[in-house]
Amino acid sequence: MDIAAIDQVRLNFNPQGLFIINVAIGLMMFGVALELKLEDFRRVVVAPKAPCIGLAAQFILLPAFTYLLTLILRPPPSVALGMMLVAACPGGNLSNIITYLAKGNCAVSVSMTAVSTAAAILMTPFNLAFWGSLNPHTAVILKKVSLSPFDVFVNIFIILGIPLILGLFLSRTFPFLVDKLRKPFKIFSLVFFLAIVGAALGANWQNFINYVGLVFFGVLIHNALALNLGYWAARLARLNEPDRRAVSIEVGIQNSGLGLVLVFNFFGGLGGMAIITAWWGIWHIIAGLIAAYVFSRKPIPADATAG
Repeated sequence: MDIAAIDQVRLNFNPQGLFIINVAIGLMMFGVALELKLEDFRRVVVAPKAPCIGLAAQFILLPAFTYLLTLILRPPPSVALGMMLVAACPGGNLSNIITYLAKGNCAVSVSMTAVSTAAAILMTPFNLAFWGSLNPHTAVILKKVSLSPFDVFVNIFIILGIPLILGLFLSRTFPFLVDKLRKPFKIFSLVFFLAIVGAALGANWQNFINYVGLVFFGVLIHNALALNLGYWAARLARLNEPDRRAVSIEVGIQNSGLGLVLVFNFFGGLGGMAIITAWWGIWHIIAGLIAAYVFSRKPIPADATAG
């Protein structure tokens, strides 16, 4: 099969379905926000080293190294832009659970999730536009769709920023109500989102099956790069082992759901972007659990709290 043909594929998703997937990702973000507190943001001010190293790896190193990776692998333009889009997204909501399983520092993980989600409102459109425009092949796609970073900013603010603000407000104003809502709402929003993504995959199953094999190793290498960038950036910054694990997993678990929404909102379901983003959403869970297993088998030194 000609891999270049993936650039011509458009996944089917009608306007009603697109609206529903936007609602689904917004509900998921609201569920994540119910888990957060203002203290999670304050923690970054009080103990900034680990979260700041992680955020630098997330929003500076990963997009830059992803750009270099696309130059080395030379995938079709739509796949390359999909890789850049994934790299531009904030940490995913499963990172906190996987950090716990890896015996990492959950406080650092939660702080990074909180701050990276807020920062993504600006950093995601900036990184996508900046790195995408540097590669002449992906720059053509950006020009064709007339991508406006401001339009992406507005879209991300609606589906990430507003749910985040509402969740934090309710958590602070009605803590007892939120305590009752938190778990069932999180389960509902996750199931709802998975059902919507499942429906999208079902409507485009043949295209997904035809091309997922072509992006499999690209996602594997890209995700391994993300996990290692986080870990080695933390190690070079002399963070302790639990902090290194938290940073590694935060950088390796991306909010691919947001990426998928942006693909449909701004790129008309462009095949390479959609398939690589959808497969990343599946693969990073597998890779994250493998990383957690490997980390959990490795004893943490007695002086691990020093850093």
